[in-house]
Amino acid sequence: MTATALRPTHDARPAAIDEAEWDLRVQLAAAYRIFDHIGWIELIFNHITVRVPGPDKHVLINPYGLMYNEVTASNLVKIDLDGNIVGPSNHPVNPAGYIIHSAIHRAREDAHCIMHTHTTTGMAVACKAEGLTPSNFYAAMIWGGIAYHDFEGITTNPDEQPRLVASLGERNLLILRNHGLLSCGRTIPEAFIRLWTLQRACDVQAAAEAIPGQTIRFDEAVVEQSRKAMDAYPQANASGLDVFEAMQRIVDNKDVGYRR
Repeated sequence: MTATALRPTHDARPAAIDEAEWDLRVQLAAAYRIFDHIGWIELIFNHITVRVPGPDKHVLINPYGLMYNEVTASNLVKIDLDGNIVGPSNHPVNPAGYIIHSAIHRAREDAHCIMHTHTTTGMAVACKAEGLTPSNFYAAMIWGGIAYHDFEGITTNPDEQPRLVASLGERNLLILRNHGLLSCGRTIPEAFIRLWTLQRACDVQAAAEAIPGQTIRFDEAVVEQSRKAMDAYPQANASGLDVFEAMQRIVDNKDVGYRR
């Protein structure tokens, strides 16, 4: 089965949804199934959002109450940047989800997709005063591209949004202190590969710190070499598309029901 064969189909597309939005819905539903497959789940909580093409700046988000393996292209909920549901939906949305996501979608034109997780090692690194350390291969790939935001309590207060946006700035990775990880991308695959790299960096750091003895840290020369290596990477890989399509083939082999 080829990657081309797994691109979104229009067979199940409702007449009220145009092709561009339907393709995006299928890809976003695939992202939720990928998260479920690799264990980036927190019961019915956390979110992946993507902006719908068009002038209205509407956003697709998971239905609150469903597990990630229950998300499908058609049951994704469309909301505006104030969290109001747009069009028919049988499901509510989680206020804590759109407080974070809508703030970034509103402030960053390039942040078409936003992913947020509460993985164990991601949260563990977020709880450390130093945060991510310059100590492993994956950290070298993203070093200098990570922002931090201090914990202000459960994210249901709109007053926090300007501070959250200011903390992120122009970067595409955010460690929410004492909370979790967040990534932004121009596309769903781009946000995914960025988050995957940050998550792997956290995994390795947590494992290294559990082993007695001094952890070796890299210096600025390694950072510069890593930047050059990443700049020279093939575009398809840097955008995350090839990785995402490979992961989508895995979830397609398990269950194509997310495409409906």
